[in-house]
Amino acid sequence: MTETSIPRAEQSLDEEETATLAVNGDDTEDDDTEADDDTDTAATGGRTKKAVGEGDLFRQSEIAADYVEGLLDILDYDGDIDELVAAGRPMVEVVGERLQNLVGQRGATLEALQELTRLAVFRQTGTPSRLLLDVGGYRANRRKELAAVAKNAVEKVKEHGEPVRLDAMSAFERKCVHDVVNAMSGVASESEGVEPNRRIVVRPAD
Repeated sequence: MTETSIPRAEQSLDEEETATLAVNGDDTEDDDTEADDDTDTAATGGRTKKAVGEGDLFRQSEIAADYVEGLLDILDYDGDIDELVAAGRPMVEVVGERLQNLVGQRGATLEALQELTRLAVFRQTGTPSRLLLDVGGYRANRRKELAAVAKNAVEKVKEHGEPVRLDAMSAFERKCVHDVVNAMSGVASESEGVEPNRRIVVRPAD
């Protein structure tokens, strides 16, 4: 089975931990098709999520792009940075050569950079961000890999009639799997466990 566990970045300062909790509290399960409302409410102190306009989303992507550009300068990496809004969320894409170190093993470094970038947006706007950061097309390629994992799990469920538990995944990866499973008949998917060991269970549909 493909190993998909991705560790989270750790923040050393109390201020950063508090801000990161605010960012993740509104975001983590938004990436996951099976959103746990009680988890979100607890993490955000009962705050109600409010809609963010496309102009605000693009502003978030601009802030994120500036932050990422600064990181690239510090690290002495070359890359073209595109900021955009897609599927109702801000995005920043970094394209270039020799960027693998910014992705890391199984995307660990990319996930950490994304958390830091979301934190930078939060500090400027005061609004938790669902920003998606991609480097070198990693996420697009990962979606294809996860689609294959999801289809394989569906085949096993249909063949044996028993639930299949996948390896622990990030919220982004879980959403990719949920999207594939939900588009297929006779099966359903749900998430279980807590981060960083939260995983998907594919089972026969009720």
